[in-house]
Amino acid sequence: MNTQITLDHLAELKLDGMSKAYKALLKMPVQNQPSLNEFMARLAEAELQERAARKTALYLRQSKLRYDAVLEQVYCNTERNLTQDKLMMLADGGFIQRAENILITGRTGCGKSFLACALGRQACTLGYRTLYFGINRFLEKIAMSKLDGTYIKLLNQIEKAPLIIIDDFGLHPLNATTRRALLQILEDRYGLKSTIIVSQLPVASWYEYIGESTISDAIMDRLSGNAHRIDLEGDSLRDKK
Repeated sequence: MNTQITLDHLAELKLDGMSKAYKALLKMPVQNQPSLNEFMARLAEAELQERAARKTALYLRQSKLRYDAVLEQVYCNTERNLTQDKLMMLADGGFIQRAENILITGRTGCGKSFLACALGRQACTLGYRTLYFGINRFLEKIAMSKLDGTYIKLLNQIEKAPLIIIDDFGLHPLNATTRRALLQILEDRYGLKSTIIVSQLPVASWYEYIGESTISDAIMDRLSGNAHRIDLEGDSLRDKK
């Protein structure tokens, strides 16, 4: 069969990875071309890699991460209270498989959001759909969904994401509606999905920030019961830059 016809068939079937690998293998000298079994294995592997790359790109677009951060760029040392070992312990995505949360706290500019986005990007690379929310946009989404009748749809969308990141927790006051919404979201995800919370406030101050003791106790129970704590220390990285 004509090789161009084969390439056309692969394109029609949207097997782009296989098509690229097929072209590359055809350019090899005949004496160096692999056996039929190896030839097919390479085509299949190339297609799997292509699909994984497309999936990662889609998840990264949908995540709306604040920073285009990668774990290799995260600054680790003992003075910062973040070791390379601890970072690598989270890098394999096991905390998502175990539905564990991460609570990141520290002063302004110490790299909390950057770290959270690096973990979010890693999750996308590992095949976990991730959603990022700044607290202001998060609360706006809740308020708007209540008005336009899409509240349940929003809850379902958040519930399905293996990982969500809520940044700047504590910078915008909560009201009765947003408290209950946050509790509902965390209740839906508890023991099933992972949440990263980023805040300038120490965790002990979150009870006061949330307000209404019964709800704050319930929210904190679902957040901290199975959580990794990262309390970043040191000077602002923005000042150093």
